[in-house]
Amino acid sequence: MQENCRILISNDDGILALGVRTLANRLADAGYTITVVCPDRERSATGHGLTIHQPIRVDPVADVYHPSIQAWACSGTPSDCVKLGLSALLPQPPDFVLSGINQGANLGTDVLYSGTVSAAMEGAIEGIPSLAFSLCSFAHQDFAVAADFAVEFLAQLQADPLPHPMLLNVNIPPVPKAEIAGVRVTRQGLRRYIEQFEQRYDPRGKGYYWLAGEVVEDVEQPPHCGVDPDIPTDVEAIRDRYITITPLQYDLSDTQALQHFRTDHFHG
Repeated sequence: MQENCRILISNDDGILALGVRTLANRLADAGYTITVVCPDRERSATGHGLTIHQPIRVDPVADVYHPSIQAWACSGTPSDCVKLGLSALLPQPPDFVLSGINQGANLGTDVLYSGTVSAAMEGAIEGIPSLAFSLCSFAHQDFAVAADFAVEFLAQLQADPLPHPMLLNVNIPPVPKAEIAGVRVTRQGLRRYIEQFEQRYDPRGKGYYWLAGEVVEDVEQPPHCGVDPDIPTDVEAIRDRYITITPLQYDLSDTQALQHFRTDHFHG
């Protein structure tokens, strides 16, 4: 089954990042047909940005990837990479779009800024089942557990397909496989940052600012908008060393607000 399954992979850490190389090579070893289109440098926290005021350039990349993989370095953003892959570089649509494995968590409100999640969302927008993978550490360098889970999870999704194309945001605890508590389907939690702009000065004495926010993982429960509040949040489950799978959508409509305005406002 893997031999007939085509996968497009991108990321926001760049074409040479260890996470994406581990994921792509592991999937190629498992028999999947892999195309990689990644930024030519790190593009973290670019969100869903697109390049529209300058050309996008791509160059083939070899040596660091499995011989069967066609890999491209792209001058654009993660979203550019997936759009370009789907519209110009691939001869036919892939069966899955994957993003990652990201270095660092993408939990809670991180998904609004994440280039990793945005790249996968591009696939979902085009009606392709998509997955974003993140290893919840900026220091941990062993991506093997996350890559092995990706192989297992994809096999499961092939055997039992999703009811409709969607984005699944997957976060993996940075611990050995034996220490992972299990796998949980979660809802999006709350993860805020205390913004800190440090003022610095260049050699010519001109001031500039460097963003250095501090993460705050809220204990309070986020609004669930009809979702069962007993379903754990991704933030909670990661703390308990579970792999988290959070279904996301690009429709950001606030259903509670819509109901409020329908019943109480703007009559006539």
